[in-house]
Amino acid sequence: MKSKLVIIPTYNEIENITRIIRAVLGLDGGYHILIIDDGSPDGTAIAVKKLLTEFKDRLFLIERSGKLGLGTAYLTGFRWALERGYDYILEMDADFSHDPFDLARLCSACEEGADLSVGSRYCDGVSVVNWPIGRILMSYCASIYVRKTLGVKIFDSTAGFVCYTRKVLETLDLDAIQMKGYGFQIEMKYSSVKLGFRLVEVPVIFVNRKEGTSKMSGGIFGEAFWGVLRLRFRKIKAKKTA
Repeated sequence: MKSKLVIIPTYNEIENITRIIRAVLGLDGGYHILIIDDGSPDGTAIAVKKLLTEFKDRLFLIERSGKLGLGTAYLTGFRWALERGYDYILEMDADFSHDPFDLARLCSACEEGADLSVGSRYCDGVSVVNWPIGRILMSYCASIYVRKTLGVKIFDSTAGFVCYTRKVLETLDLDAIQMKGYGFQIEMKYSSVKLGFRLVEVPVIFVNRKEGTSKMSGGIFGEAFWGVLRLRFRKIKAKKTA
């Protein structure tokens, strides 16, 4: 069986963190979880620590001193996963907007030949529940903008529900990834495709969080907008090997 690590970045997710950990680790498939907490003042990391003994060798925690950005959290997690030999490295939100049962579908897509799979809200219509219409339009139009600007056929480029095979993350130059917010998701997918990896979108239903507060902001979308323009003129290179 392939080893699987689910990386979950957190900031103030006390309402969700215990439930999402139990939900994922209660699945078949042998998943491990790495929580990367950015100094949540609400006690998110404390809640995780209470579960470390119960889920020994399956649940791990990295605590950072403050809000350093979604992208840097995932990059920290990717390096941690590569050092420990995981075969599949997955991204997932803590708030149940991503259905834990869909983790198996993402892994199956990679087992069937994809190099990375994306839980896509838009590859089969619009599959979003309980989002304000303005938020849906912003997200959907962002993906259209990315497709037109970068010339890649990815319907949900900002999706944060992703499974990477080890070879993708070993090949990408993670030190060259520049965007820190949700633009990070675009840059990672685009870089993977430009290096010749096969990306498969798996249709999922995205459900807006019921507990906690969204971390989305206009600044995040501003970074993504200008970052995509710059990305268009950058040459994507694989990591240099010794």
